[in-house]
Amino acid sequence: MSQLRDPAHRVSPRARLMWHVETGITALVVAIGLGVAAVLLGPDGLRWWLLALAVVVCATVAVVVPQWRYAVHRWEVSADAVYTQRGWWAQERRIAPMSRVQTVDLAQGPLARLFGLATVTVTTASAAGPLQIEGLDRPVALALVNELTRKADLVEGDAT
Repeated sequence: MSQLRDPAHRVSPRARLMWHVETGITALVVAIGLGVAAVLLGPDGLRWWLLALAVVVCATVAVVVPQWRYAVHRWEVSADAVYTQRGWWAQERRIAPMSRVQTVDLAQGPLARLFGLATVTVTTASAAGPLQIEGLDRPVALALVNELTRKADLVEGDAT
């Protein structure tokens, strides 16, 4: 697993829907703010064009970004490492050896709970920060936390 290739597992297809909702809410708030600014501050002739442009840009982002994220987000666990790939604009691939795993956490925000999803965070002894695997089905995330914890314990036990 030392070569950087696409990890084997995709996140849950429900993650795409959750990301659509998250991005849609953000886009709606931004569009409303830009719309208010366009109406209050925009020149008379451009006011409605600015509002239309804001709505089109926000709607495009709300549709495209979740699809793109879903196409990119992947993960894999082997006997000796955790491998993640994430991002949409800036994409990141990381491999963390089991010997570097310090903690494994599971988190669920309100929308993730609504969609039955969770995020697994693997904290390592790395200056790059923790690895995150977002958009996992909750049962998959729980099993992954147990697997990573067990494998990290085995590696630590071998080192002592």
